[in-house]
Amino acid sequence: MELENKKTRIAIISDIHGNLEALKETLKDIKTRNVDKIICLGDIISKGIHSRECIKLVRENCDIVIRGNNDRHYSSELNKEKYDGLSELEKERFNWNNSMLNDEERMYLQNLPFCYEFYMSGSLIRLFHGAPDSDKGNVFSGSNYEQKFKMFVPTENTISNQIADCVIYGHIHQAFMDMVYNRTLINVGSVGNALNLIRNPKRDGDVRETTKANYLIVTGEYGSKKYGSDISYEFVKVSYNIDKELENQDENIEKEAYKLELKEGIYRDKEKLFIRFKDNGIDFNKI
Repeated sequence: MELENKKTRIAIISDIHGNLEALKETLKDIKTRNVDKIICLGDIISKGIHSRECIKLVRENCDIVIRGNNDRHYSSELNKEKYDGLSELEKERFNWNNSMLNDEERMYLQNLPFCYEFYMSGSLIRLFHGAPDSDKGNVFSGSNYEQKFKMFVPTENTISNQIADCVIYGHIHQAFMDMVYNRTLINVGSVGNALNLIRNPKRDGDVRETTKANYLIVTGEYGSKKYGSDISYEFVKVSYNIDKELENQDENIEKEAYKLELKEGIYRDKEKLFIRFKDNGIDFNKI
């Protein structure tokens, strides 16, 4: 289908993390919304036991797929020095996630692009997994403006050398939208591992607001560099059967951590999260 300069609806999904039930329900929902194109921002694998099935569905349904940090890491061949530098838990995670893939799947993940760009109703939209300079960038809703602005600046990893009008990314598993110096910054959230990174038992609402599968739909004039036509960004939350996804997880080396994340939206690596927030100037003691 020719999409150039026509009103187009693009669904953008990210961070599936081997959650087959969430992915299936998300794709079903997308099919009901008259979408023209599906883009995946990576992290198809790891955490859940259905990495291979999720890779298959993404390849069958997505027009563009970007490589996430988990896709890169767990499909790679680590040399002895890098492997020995991992913690014992990370070694166990690497061995388990890598073992679920065959050689062709590893090659597919390794060869996915870092970035994708297109114009929509005059806006240059840039997509990547984590940040323009790293697939492990950590920019949150509470990050400062300087950190957020860097998300729009081109690097050797981006396709064009222009500052983007809109950046859409994944990685942090928590959807949000912000305006930064007349530029739009959007995180699409996570399909299979939606989290609420800031928790306060005295203030927390219904956890089901967090644990649904999250994705984004962008609607506008695809390919057009001229301002004038409308553009919209629609966040979608899809309910799925979490208990069904958690069935037959005995082979999962972090079964309880996976359950905690899916049912409660609580990130498993709290110490790592504290460090990431501190680097972004976010003080947990003041939240």
